Amino acid sequence: MECIFNDILEIRNGKNQKAVENPDGRYPIYGSGGLMGYADDYICEADTVIIGRKGSINNPIYVSEPFWNVDTAFGLSAKREVLLPRYLFYFCKKFDFEKLNKTVTIPSLTKSDLLKIKIQLPDITVQQDIIDKLSKIEKVIDFRKQELAALDNLIKARFVELFGNGNHEIVKASEVCDFITKGTTPPTGEITEEYEEGKIPFLKVYNLSFTGEMLFDDNPQYIPKETHNGKLVRSKVYPNDVLMNIVGPPLGKFTLVTDEFDEWNINQAIAIFRAKERILPRFLLHALMQPKVLEPFIGQAVGIRQQNLNLEQCRNLQFPLPSLEEQKAFVEFAEQLDKSKVVVKKALDEVQLLFDSLMQEYFS
Repeated sequence: MECIFNDILEIRNGKNQKAVENPDGRYPIYGSGGLMGYADDYICEADTVIIGRKGSINNPIYVSEPFWNVDTAFGLSAKREVLLPRYLFYFCKKFDFEKLNKTVTIPSLTKSDLLKIKIQLPDITVQQDIIDKLSKIEKVIDFRKQELAALDNLIKARFVELFGNGNHEIVKASEVCDFITKGTTPPTGEITEEYEEGKIPFLKVYNLSFTGEMLFDDNPQYIPKETHNGKLVRSKVYPNDVLMNIVGPPLGKFTLVTDEFDEWNINQAIAIFRAKERILPRFLLHALMQPKVLEPFIGQAVGIRQQNLNLEQCRNLQFPLPSLEEQKAFVEFAEQLDKSKVVVKKALDEVQLLFDSLMQEYFS
């Protein structure tokens, strides 16, 4: 049976509310980006789906307790005799709200837009069966993600265990790296998304990650070799260069350049750290990613909507420098864990593919 939202749910507009950090006896405040603080009252009942009204409109959130929603988010409450809240949530995860957007600046939705949305509505027992299947798969997805996070945390903990005792020389990045510089943005029209022989891969901040993994498979971009060797010659990068974003938010993203290509290039939001003889590139990556090194550095960022760090701050980053033998032992440990991460990531991709295919089957 096909229904429209107007017949099977209620939409509550949000209101701005002064938030406090203390949750005791209070209700959470949610916007389209997630939890924003706590309030003394609530607007929406438990088991309500949040949809962004402005900005992030394709990121539904399920809230299982009473809460307050701000004016940039709608609260969608299902009429439970015909529509289960979790079924509504999964439908919203699959639905492309962007196609309802009529603006060219900040994406936005109206209440009238939402009320016209059509949904296939099977019997309640069928809805519950779909919820049960998808929920079980989501639990497996969450478990795999937790495994990956645990492996990353283990690498950081091992670094602190070995080198956080104050027994090693403390160096600045400028002492163990070649001249630290940043990338350049090519003229409009010189970046393409199709690879052709001779094109040079061009990295942006979204290709970096909080784990140091390079994310180049999604939305790869390229520039002409002439641009690479001409206007952007100063921002060439090579395999084993360490890259870090210096424009955010968010800050603190890294990668170690792979040998998939002999040469790469980067935009102006990324800084290059090129290891010299005293430090191994992968050790340099993990040293820069250490919270004790990174958090004070990010705290120096200037700007409100856009955070910026400068190259002088990059050059002054300080971290312990053990012997090459100690560095090599740590890198071997990290590479072994990276192999484990590959196995877990493969399992995660497989179960995510199953989840996506079922979502397509149920909500296409």
